[in-house]
Amino acid sequence: MTYRLRPLYNLGGYLAALCLCLICALITAQILGRIVDRVATGIGGDRIGLAIPGLSEISGFLLVGASFLGLAYTFVHCGHIRVTLLIGRLPAAPRAFVELFCLSVALVLSLYLGWYLYWLLDDSIAFNETSYGLLSIPLWIPQTAMLAGIVLFCLALAEAWLTTLVTAVTRPSTFTIDDSGQE
Repeated sequence: MTYRLRPLYNLGGYLAALCLCLICALITAQILGRIVDRVATGIGGDRIGLAIPGLSEISGFLLVGASFLGLAYTFVHCGHIRVTLLIGRLPAAPRAFVELFCLSVALVLSLYLGWYLYWLLDDSIAFNETSYGLLSIPLWIPQTAMLAGIVLFCLALAEAWLTTLVTAVTRPSTFTIDDSGQE
């Protein structure tokens, strides 16, 4: 399937990868800081105290960003788990309409989640909510990444839904399920 907004979905994937790289870098820095502290105490010195405060909290927020920002990228590259055991055995015409139904359910649920995340973000900004951890991070920061990711996912689902609808209505006998991720 050809996606016209693929560069936008790729941007979400790159931002998700950046979040994962930041998690890796922060955890590596924390580990190296602990090693330096152990070496310092091992040779008779004092602990230097190289630590990243709130690392678990920051890592959790980055993981949320990576999970949501990568949804659309994963979808357009056919990376989501799909159960095609039943739908793959159907003739082409009914298969198109079953696929359209599945995309409709996914789109409606994703739109509902996006609507809820919008109001959650709005409340967090209105009440200036912060995390309870050591750093007291404003909650609108990770919630913005969540909302951006679900909006990208809804766009990808809507694009796939429209393409499937056109195929189901105009030429249903040519419908195939493309799980390869290639164009």
